[in-house]
Amino acid sequence: MTEESFYLSIVATTRNDNHGGDLLKRTQAFVNSVYVQARKFQLPVELVIVEWNPPADKPLLKDVLEHPTNDVPVSLRIIVVPQEIHNTYRFSDALALYQMIAKNVGIRRAKGQFILCTNIDILFSDAAFQFLSSKKLEKGKFYRSNRCDVPKDVLDFETHDKQLKFCESNVIRRLGKSPGYEALTLPSVIYNFPRLAKLINWGLISVWKKTHQGEFPHFTIDFMACGDFTLMSREDWFKIDGYAELDMYSIHIDSMGLWSASAMGMKQVLFPYNACVYHIDHENGWESEDIIQTIRFISDKPSLDYSIVHRAGMKMVKEERNWGLNKHDWGWANQEFKEFTFTGKRKENA
Repeated sequence: MTEESFYLSIVATTRNDNHGGDLLKRTQAFVNSVYVQARKFQLPVELVIVEWNPPADKPLLKDVLEHPTNDVPVSLRIIVVPQEIHNTYRFSDALALYQMIAKNVGIRRAKGQFILCTNIDILFSDAAFQFLSSKKLEKGKFYRSNRCDVPKDVLDFETHDKQLKFCESNVIRRLGKSPGYEALTLPSVIYNFPRLAKLINWGLISVWKKTHQGEFPHFTIDFMACGDFTLMSREDWFKIDGYAELDMYSIHIDSMGLWSASAMGMKQVLFPYNACVYHIDHENGWESEDIIQTIRFISDKPSLDYSIVHRAGMKMVKEERNWGLNKHDWGWANQEFKEFTFTGKRKENA
């Protein structure tokens, strides 16, 4: 498989520390999802996993994750960012993994024409991967897909097909917007009346544009769970300098990426409603049902307030400029890291 054969690179980050429980199991399910879908739709994929600050007492991911077999058109690339790099950050003791900086490491080194940044507790629906395999992605656009949370019981099923069937009928919550209803918030009973919903959507956008002339209609951008699925061309990722590299917990930094893309003139495209990704619910996360637990989760982590991101984002859009927070070598571009690549191949008759 040559570099030129990659239409798509999928970038994620993790470490073998069991964060949130069953982390390795979730990671393997994610990797298997990419293998199964790439084979099913015969889409050559580069899967880049950035292993940030790996624990010294645990094996590396290269030694525990299943590698692609000969009938799987996936190149699994694991990039190891060592503890010495991690310790250069001020809050390295409070944050074991800098998610967005790690993803930047992957973006910088990804070889695909388009790069999808996601997380390791995601399973791709058939419809989502079919959309990717249609190869209709365009430069100058950024793509979003709804995230549907499902119980962690999905990990009890042995095959990807069985996992997807479970996901389809066990959605806990759906996060994201839908094409044609960008000004509305999901979920809502209004979607049982599509004509009325589209009329309301059109009216809201029309009123907003009239009352906020010259401003960007930010409420139509799908910021919800954007860290789980943001896709654009490699050229466009470089145009916005990847994610803002802040010495902070990752919350809202993913939204900053969308603000940046919008400010630089890129247009949003929402995947069809059924082309969602499934997120395996887990403990110790931002979406915890226990709000007190959520507060405790972020209490010892430096993090952004979204009101500041929103205000700054609106200013950026008006001025049509990027954040300007990253150095020219963002993503540790000039640093050599250990890499391990395991490559499958396309079927002869594909």
